[in-house]
Amino acid sequence: MTTAAPATTAPVEVGSPAPDFTMPTDGGGSVTLSALRGKPVVLYFYPKDDTSGCTSEACGFRDQLPDFSAIDAVVIGVSKDSVASHDKFKAKHALTFSLAADTDGSVCEAYGTWVEKSMYGRKYMGIDRATFLIDKDGVVRNVWRKVKVTGHVAAVLKAVQAL
Repeated sequence: MTTAAPATTAPVEVGSPAPDFTMPTDGGGSVTLSALRGKPVVLYFYPKDDTSGCTSEACGFRDQLPDFSAIDAVVIGVSKDSVASHDKFKAKHALTFSLAADTDGSVCEAYGTWVEKSMYGRKYMGIDRATFLIDKDGVVRNVWRKVKVTGHVAAVLKAVQAL
């Protein structure tokens, strides 16, 4: 079960406290944001396990994880996919960071990433690809919305290194 701080009317933005949450993760674990205080956290939201853009982004974070780990930063990927789906995605692409399952969408709602999208004139709800950099005190320091995968991981790493 996912638990998130209730969504506020104000969007999560730079300088605001990051909404706390507890979510199940791949491998039968769980992650609570407040338990990670003392470390920078890269929280990235992506639409769907094992799709081309999401795989490219995940593999980018996987490949740069030693650089994030060297500065004690934690990377967490979040989607509405199930833990079982995350387990398969993680194994298939040798991902080395946690994937959190926000199956009820409460964390997506709290961070403002559950949005109306449009494809070929059809409107639907989905996850807006977004990344939040949360400092060691739980304050949002950078927000990237409508992320384009190319160059994104490098930009996030640079921001974490600048903290």
